[in-house]
Amino acid sequence: MASPTADPTRPAQAPPEPVKDAPAGPGKLTLIAVLLAVFVVPTSISGTAVALPDIGAGTGAAQGSASLQWVVNAFNLAFACFTLVWGSLADLIGRIRAFALGAAVFALASLACAVAPNVYVLDGARALAGLGGAAIFACGSAIISSAFEGPARAKAFALFGTVAGVGVALGPTVSGPAVDALGWRWIFGLQAIVLAVVLACVPVIARSVREPVGGGGRLDVRGAVVFVLAMAALTYAIVQGSAWGWASAGTLGLLLASLVLFGAFGALAKRTAAPLLDLSVIRDRRFLAYTLVPVAASFGFVTQLTYLPSYLATVADYSASAAGTTMLLLTIPVLVLPMVGAKLVERGTSPLAVVFASLLCLVVGDLALLVLGPDTSLAVMAPAMLVTGAGMGLSAGLVDGQALAMIEPAKAGMAAGFLNTLRLGSEAIAVAVFGSVLASLAASDGSGSGTSSYNDAFHVLLWVMAGVCLLLGLLVVSLARGGDRGEDAEVSTP
Repeated sequence: MASPTADPTRPAQAPPEPVKDAPAGPGKLTLIAVLLAVFVVPTSISGTAVALPDIGAGTGAAQGSASLQWVVNAFNLAFACFTLVWGSLADLIGRIRAFALGAAVFALASLACAVAPNVYVLDGARALAGLGGAAIFACGSAIISSAFEGPARAKAFALFGTVAGVGVALGPTVSGPAVDALGWRWIFGLQAIVLAVVLACVPVIARSVREPVGGGGRLDVRGAVVFVLAMAALTYAIVQGSAWGWASAGTLGLLLASLVLFGAFGALAKRTAAPLLDLSVIRDRRFLAYTLVPVAASFGFVTQLTYLPSYLATVADYSASAAGTTMLLLTIPVLVLPMVGAKLVERGTSPLAVVFASLLCLVVGDLALLVLGPDTSLAVMAPAMLVTGAGMGLSAGLVDGQALAMIEPAKAGMAAGFLNTLRLGSEAIAVAVFGSVLASLAASDGSGSGTSSYNDAFHVLLWVMAGVCLLLGLLVVSLARGGDRGEDAEVSTP
């Protein structure tokens, strides 16, 4: 285990002044403020979906209409497009300043959502909220990386992962009663209030951490524009693919455009002195290995989190409340195990060993879910769901801390932006592809039974998801071991 006072992965130049043992005083307030903001982001995604029927009734938007769906999609698209931009900007103007700016944008956008006169204004405000949310995730993890060291750093990132998981899991649970009691507008009003509290903490945060800031650098505007356009084309193709058809001219055109734009972005990065994404960052094999772990979780866990409730309702005839309660078996490990992973690392377990265990759980868990069927008892499905949840929970937060430990502090924002872009982008791709293929397989089954065809299609996709996780796991192992060649010591606790 690395000493709390000497981290072999950090360069010697001008490091920030971190909290080395346990967060206390300003350090504790820094962590609380970041975690509060982080909680709002996934809650805003999963919780808003619950409010869509009430939003439609309140704004006159037809249920299932594109304008109503874009209340969720606009946030996700903006979040995916701007996470890397915020991360790079944070390295230039300071992580705390960028974090505060993003939180302010999110808060003001949430207020605009709360008073939106129609669904189109609401869609625009939600896009702005996604823009602010991108800053919170990219800059929040970079602030934690700069603010803490040693065991305190591992615990802080474990809490980061736990809170993000809590936000996803409890978003619908919190938002549903709030909509019933206060109305849908208060969903956004409460987000603004929480972020106002976070902004009130910023002056104390700024005094508690001295962070490395780029000296006189300028944002790579050309690179930012090309990257945002590339991500927008890719994300929009994914969002609209199931409606337009994956082989339609519109979908294929957008996918081709995104491919060309990503190629142009890479070419620009090679020719620019201070690019939006320094390609040397992703040439670090161990950093790249850690960034692929959330991609595996997107296919192995997030797809189940999204579609397993529908499976239970369609195939096993669960009520909505029973399906929601059963999903706790999948989400409880995400709430509990990040701290367990951090404790294992603190006691000397290699972080890579914890990561490998989490990847193995994703593969085994998805394969174990093949026991699901119309008459499968809760006792039989519970172990499979718990193992799948463990695949997400063990490495949540730990991955962020270890990935950023591979990168010099001056580029931590850029690295965090790249990591979170991969995280959200892979979630969008995994969920969209899973849903589209599930619908296609179920429709083409020809068995004459909707329940039977859905069950068979879901089982085929479980094999596919397990295979994807296995391939990504092998790639992570290869990159991590390759990155250790020639290294004096393996990173344990940053």
